[in-house]
Amino acid sequence: MPGAVSVPRGFLELKIESTLPDRDRPIVAYCAGELRAILAAGTLRRMGYKNVLAMTGGFAQWQRLGYPIDKPFQMTDAQKKRYSRHMTMPEVGEEGQAKLLQSRVLMIGAGGLGSPAAFYLAAAGVGTLGLVDFDVVDETNLHRQILHTHDRVGTPKIESAVKTLKAYAPDVNIIPFETRIDSSNVEEILRGFDVIVDGTDNFPTRYLINDACVKLKKPCVHGSVYRFEGQVTVFHPDAGGPCYRCLYPAPPPADMAPSCAEAGVLGVLPGVIGLLQAVETVKLLLGTGKPLVGRLLAYDGLDGKFREFKLRKAPECEYCNEEHGFPGYIDYEFFCSNAANE
Repeated sequence: MPGAVSVPRGFLELKIESTLPDRDRPIVAYCAGELRAILAAGTLRRMGYKNVLAMTGGFAQWQRLGYPIDKPFQMTDAQKKRYSRHMTMPEVGEEGQAKLLQSRVLMIGAGGLGSPAAFYLAAAGVGTLGLVDFDVVDETNLHRQILHTHDRVGTPKIESAVKTLKAYAPDVNIIPFETRIDSSNVEEILRGFDVIVDGTDNFPTRYLINDACVKLKKPCVHGSVYRFEGQVTVFHPDAGGPCYRCLYPAPPPADMAPSCAEAGVLGVLPGVIGLLQAVETVKLLLGTGKPLVGRLLAYDGLDGKFREFKLRKAPECEYCNEEHGFPGYIDYEFFCSNAANE
């Protein structure tokens, strides 16, 4: 039954006090028929529970009357075997793996960051993985974008990414979006997903993703790379952290933030940052650990060092400050080019 708590009759006396500590709370006991529910109700009354009823006819009668039921998610034998190393971990277990298999993650960008992040999210058993990209595979991508292969040069990245991920994790549902994300479609694309992973490399799209995530109250796992350096954080104002605009109210001048094509990037570096994005995403989906909300993790590959910086919400931020209404989407290309030229 929806909202019911499962306590097997054989463990009732052992588990009921930790499951339902309030002895004054009304309880309806039910089983498949009604006999075990009657016995359970008697036991609960003797244990001091004051308001206990046994449901006549049991679950079978509930079904016959056409009342709503919840069907617990069941993993297949193949899934139990594939994810067995997850299920032996107390932080994941069978319940956590079931959560992952029912989760929906949107990966924006199938490039340097999106490749390792999407690869490992699929490998971890994220049940539905959305991919957004509109570019084609280029030879210059291949030293870091591991979803793509030499024989796919010139083909759409979405097509290449889906082919790789499906071959590796055939039971993962891949939803491709071969489109340029903009103000007209961003909410429609983001709305159906639990976590958004930003693997983009340009400021207009980063600001757009941030604004949509703030409006839709979605956590955004952000990563960026530059030569031997990278950083990762989780923008999640709904959980008390800042948004992208708190950190960067305006984009830097173009000469201060060159693209990978202009400045270059060590091929393995996006692997480090993309995998950290995947770890943060899994933590958010499981509700475990301490996600990088309000913290930025910076990696220096040359020195082999990680540094952590605290991030705080900017009180004057017009987007994530709840006192302000959502100011709406803007012309992001103009905003970024205009700021760069000031």
